[in-house]
Amino acid sequence: MKAAVMRANDAPLEIEDVQIDAPGPGEVLLKTAASGICHSDLTVIEGGLPFPPPCILGHEPAGVVEECGAGVTDFAPGDHVIGCLNSWCGVCKFCTEGRPYLCAMSFMGRPEGAKSRLSASDGSPLGQFANLSSFAEKMLCPERSLVKIRDDMPLDRAALIGCGVTTGLGAALNTVNIPAGASVVIIGLGGVGLSALQGARIGGAGKIIAVDAQEWKFDVAKMMGASHCVDATDGDPVAAIHELTAGGADFVFECIGLVPTVQQAIAMTGRGGTTVLVGVVPMTELVPFSAADLTLQEKKITGSFMGSNRFRFDMPKYIEFYLDGRLHLDEMISARVKLDQVNDAFDKMRKGQVARQVIVYD
Repeated sequence: MKAAVMRANDAPLEIEDVQIDAPGPGEVLLKTAASGICHSDLTVIEGGLPFPPPCILGHEPAGVVEECGAGVTDFAPGDHVIGCLNSWCGVCKFCTEGRPYLCAMSFMGRPEGAKSRLSASDGSPLGQFANLSSFAEKMLCPERSLVKIRDDMPLDRAALIGCGVTTGLGAALNTVNIPAGASVVIIGLGGVGLSALQGARIGGAGKIIAVDAQEWKFDVAKMMGASHCVDATDGDPVAAIHELTAGGADFVFECIGLVPTVQQAIAMTGRGGTTVLVGVVPMTELVPFSAADLTLQEKKITGSFMGSNRFRFDMPKYIEFYLDGRLHLDEMISARVKLDQVNDAFDKMRKGQVARQVIVYD
């Protein structure tokens, strides 16, 4: 099969013929139908999230089951599925207390000493990112990385729910409890930010303010529920938020993952408010902020990992949101591309020219 292989950091992905193993116990072989291109993949390429090459990236997929390994009872050939990077074991403290997205199984591949699921044409192993590796024509995944979905859900839009939509929507609907009428700021209008914005609208927020440095995104943001838009390049965005909210917002979602925008998010948060960190700041960087500002104004900062999801419960629900018109996905897709266009797609992402791009497989 064809796959886009990361051979080195800060280098273009290479389109190669690679080998994929047969499904073992508890594993499912999929034909990949579509894969969203997420900024976290770019962060891995640029070294901000450590994952050693050679490997195959991609973690926002939808596909069709081709074959099931021994013991798999939840899926059958022909099923339409979404893949999620949050595998779950079902017995650890996080799974049993209702936070399966924190289960350590998410980072475990095959048992030590077992054959790699993916290998190059010469037989050398290739790393599998997030137990998925959706920048490939097929995927071999643990069954607990997958959720079955309705057959009438378009798979190119279903793929977005695998990461970006679940991350943003869940940050607003699961990680924090936004009271009806609360003021909300969304920093960054990529796929995650636009999903957090929609989560705020679906949850009943009042004033929803979208902040970005790309003015072309504001029409989409308004269509999805933004009441106001702030151009981060036109004056001081923090001052603009304070003026619009009379002193700071109740909730501020940082959906980019940059040190300056995290600092701005905290500064935009009002007295007693909550800053939600959704974007992933590179692990090599620290964010300085005033602890006294938090203490004296009783602000809160919380992280949100993958939208605090329970994906086999949440993802089918988000599909219902899309099919009944509450969740807008079509408008989030800036381009559909082929696998061999993936490097051009990352270049457009770096330049801020797109909201979400989707690789569509034949």
